[in-house]
Amino acid sequence: MKVQPLEFEKPIVELEEKLEDLKKHSRIHDIDFDAEVRRMEAKIEQTRRDIYMNLTAWQRVQIARHVARPFALDYFMRSFTDFMEIHGDRLFGDDKAMPAGFAMAGGHRCAVIGHQKGRDTKENLMRNFGSAHPEGYRKALRLMRLAEKFKLPVVALIDTPGAYPGVGAEERHISEAIAVNIREMMVLRTPVVAVVIGEGGSGGALGIGVADRVLMFENSYYSVISPEGCAAILWKHRNQAAAAAEALKLTAHDLEKLKLVDEVLPEPLGGAHQDPQRAMADLQKAVVKHLKELSAVPIDKLLADRYQKYRRVGEYIEAAK
Repeated sequence: MKVQPLEFEKPIVELEEKLEDLKKHSRIHDIDFDAEVRRMEAKIEQTRRDIYMNLTAWQRVQIARHVARPFALDYFMRSFTDFMEIHGDRLFGDDKAMPAGFAMAGGHRCAVIGHQKGRDTKENLMRNFGSAHPEGYRKALRLMRLAEKFKLPVVALIDTPGAYPGVGAEERHISEAIAVNIREMMVLRTPVVAVVIGEGGSGGALGIGVADRVLMFENSYYSVISPEGCAAILWKHRNQAAAAAEALKLTAHDLEKLKLVDEVLPEPLGGAHQDPQRAMADLQKAVVKHLKELSAVPIDKLLADRYQKYRRVGEYIEAAK
């Protein structure tokens, strides 16, 4: 699909357009521009590296939101096999923003849950822009309890700006649904692996994010609030979102340093959408590795380790000056 380049990507696009013009001119006039073409290609490659290897936090947020990135269902269909979706929370209805079901990851049969966005307006309306309702979280909990019953590990793919904050969601107790999921996932007697594949927004992400292993793609983010929301509170204007993104320490590498994330999954240069097949293969490899490691841990030790993992969150030591 053709999408508009991000603002910081425009120098690359301009060089690529010049290269196409040069090749077209060479074909039309039958002139040898091979040397110029090679120089231009080298310049494009160097520009790509200069830009993508020095991304700011805000630029990574923009890539995390890229409409062409692989979404949860893309991974369910290609990083896993034999995906079978389940529907409904047995209380209210089915939430299209939270697909869930059973699948195979390598040799591991598992339960899979994720947030799903859309690529156009029609699909985004159906998927509610990846913001789940209470019934989405209750459907996820229903699946997790089935996984616990049948001793299947759980894999959760996180990609949401946050849970849906509308009146209907509040009437159906969205906060309670998320809180119950967090509580129940802490004591779920089966291995849990969570992967942030794009946006990891606030409680909407935490509702399926309590896990024994938390992984993040290199150009994803995980934060208690969006940069725009933070900027609106602290600076009274959304145009300070870039400064807020830096202050929030929301990137994968920042969170790995803070020991909130267990592994950062590298992405193709420019983001997962530049080479979706590679991104899907990398996710499969990482998930299978962690499931294999966790499946060897006795369940009581697994729960004790999970408890200690989250007890350590927020701890810091202030050095004496």
